[in-house]
Amino acid sequence: MQVFKEKTLLKAAVKAAKSNAKIIGLVPTMGALHQGHLSLVKQALQECDQVIISIFVNPTQFDNPADLEKYPRTLEEDIRLLKQADPELWIFTPTAKELYGENISAEQFNFDGLEQVMEGKHRNGHFDGVGTIVKRLFEVITPHKAFFGEKDFQQLQIVRKLIDKTGLPVEIVGCPILREENGLARSSRNERLNTFEREEASFIYKTLLKVNELFGTKSAEYIQNWVEGQFKNHQVLKLEYFEIANTQTLEKINRKRKGNTYRAFIAAYVGEVRLIDNIALNNEE
Repeated sequence: MQVFKEKTLLKAAVKAAKSNAKIIGLVPTMGALHQGHLSLVKQALQECDQVIISIFVNPTQFDNPADLEKYPRTLEEDIRLLKQADPELWIFTPTAKELYGENISAEQFNFDGLEQVMEGKHRNGHFDGVGTIVKRLFEVITPHKAFFGEKDFQQLQIVRKLIDKTGLPVEIVGCPILREENGLARSSRNERLNTFEREEASFIYKTLLKVNELFGTKSAEYIQNWVEGQFKNHQVLKLEYFEIANTQTLEKINRKRKGNTYRAFIAAYVGEVRLIDNIALNNEE
């Protein structure tokens, strides 16, 4: 296993691998790795000859400095897990200065409105930070494919839009959400929950399953009111937003239309820990 801290050394290694006709895959992460990340790595290994995992807690995508400070950093454990997964993996662990230089700031992006709803509405500047770091990683590593989880579905669509806008020759691969036994979507933030909170947080996925069931017969307005009522009565979870949106545009639904696909999105707090989840909805009418 090779661990790269300097982008020049990684670039040289990638160039050599490409000269041998190897397909390069990238799994961008912020560390604190769990089975969800490893499922992305597994898919990348199936589709690529050489897989690179970047581990970098990106400061420009945090609108809350306290959230950046509290974000778990477990590099030694991350490397151990990745070595178990495949000892031939490459790991890229740059410093902020290595990627950003002296000016650690985000570029400004126009993602055609994808960045203005849901997470973008509640986390100021978040997707400018995401776009900046993803673009820089793509420019440094020049992968053929990059793998992103559908748990952060809005991010996935924004990365796809980034490719459309920049023309970078990277295929974006969306990977299914991996869940804990109780249905909670796997996330690094789950480690900040105690046992009781972790079990209570399964309510998010249970709600989404019921939403999928209701979507076949009930209006979007009915479902919106139902979800808000469910969370209002919950003793532990506090709803930040619930939306049913068009899969492609992420625009909030007014009424179902044939030929369109939809997903339901939830962001909620368990104490101070913010969790997100989503589910694809049955669109048969």
